[in-house]
Amino acid sequence: MNKLLRKSAPTAGSAVLFDVPGPATRRRVRIFSIVAGLALIALLWWAALRLADQGQFGQEKWAPLFDPTNSDFADVWNLLGHGLLNTLKAAGLAIVLSLVLGTAIGVARLSAGKVTRWPIIVLVEFFRGLPVILTIYLTSKLLPELGLDLSGFPGGELLWFLVIGLTAYNSVIFAEIIRSGVVSLPKGQSEAGLATGLTKGQTLRLILLPQAFRVMLPALISQIIVALKDTSLIAILGGYIELLKQGGLLVQNLNNPIQTYLLIAVIFILINYTLSKFAEFVQRRVSRTTSASPAGRKP
Repeated sequence: MNKLLRKSAPTAGSAVLFDVPGPATRRRVRIFSIVAGLALIALLWWAALRLADQGQFGQEKWAPLFDPTNSDFADVWNLLGHGLLNTLKAAGLAIVLSLVLGTAIGVARLSAGKVTRWPIIVLVEFFRGLPVILTIYLTSKLLPELGLDLSGFPGGELLWFLVIGLTAYNSVIFAEIIRSGVVSLPKGQSEAGLATGLTKGQTLRLILLPQAFRVMLPALISQIIVALKDTSLIAILGGYIELLKQGGLLVQNLNNPIQTYLLIAVIFILINYTLSKFAEFVQRRVSRTTSASPAGRKP
C-alpha cells in the first residue's frame, strides 16, 4: 500500500496543472516540429529564388549601402545618419517629457481623493484610448488653431508636433506603470514611512517611488522602445526627416526598397536590443545593490 501511495504522489518536478505528455504525444510534437521547420526552410528557399530571379541580390542593389568603394556610399550613410539623429532627438525629448509628466500624473492619481481622482482617470483613459498616430495628427491641427506657434522652437514645429503627440500618449502609459509599481509594493512600506514621522507625500517620494521605478523598470524600458519606434508615425504629416522617412527618400533614388528598409529594420532592432540589455544590466545592478545593503540582508 505504501509503495502505491509513493508511486501515485506527485514528485517535486512533476506537473500539477496539466498532464505530462506521454511518449506518443512527444513523438507527434517532434514530428510536427520537424515538418514545420522543413516547411519554413522551403518557404525561405522559394522566397530567395524569387528574389534572385528579380535581381534583388545584385551588387547594384546592395553596394550603395555596404560597399565603401561605391560612389553613393558616403552620401547614403550621411543621410541615414541624419535621419537616425532626428529619430533619436524626437524619441529622447518625448521620453524625458513623458517620464516627468507621467510621474507627476501617477503621483497625482495616487495622492488625490476619491472625487479629485476622477478627472485624472478620465485624462488617462482618454489618451490611452487614442491611437498614437491620431494623437500626433490632432496635435498638428489643434495647436495652430489655438494660436500656438511652434515654428520658432529649436528643430521646427514638425519635431514638436511629434514630441507633444508622443508625450501625450506615453505620459499616461508611464503614469499607469508607475502607479501599478507603487500599488504592488507591500502595504508595510508606506506604514513604516508614516510611522517614522514622514508625511504621505514624503513617503511616496522617498520610499515608494524609488522602489516602484526599480520594480517596473522592464515595463518602463519596453514603453521607451515603443516610443522610439512610434517616431516613424510622423510620416502622416511629412516634412520631418526621421530615419524611416529618410529611407523612403533614398529608395526613390536607389530603387532598392527591400535592401534599404531591411537595413533600417536592423538599425531599429540593434537600438531596441541595446536598450533591452541595458535594462537587464541596470536591474541586475540594482538587485545586487539592494541585496548587499544592510536593509536587504537577512538577520
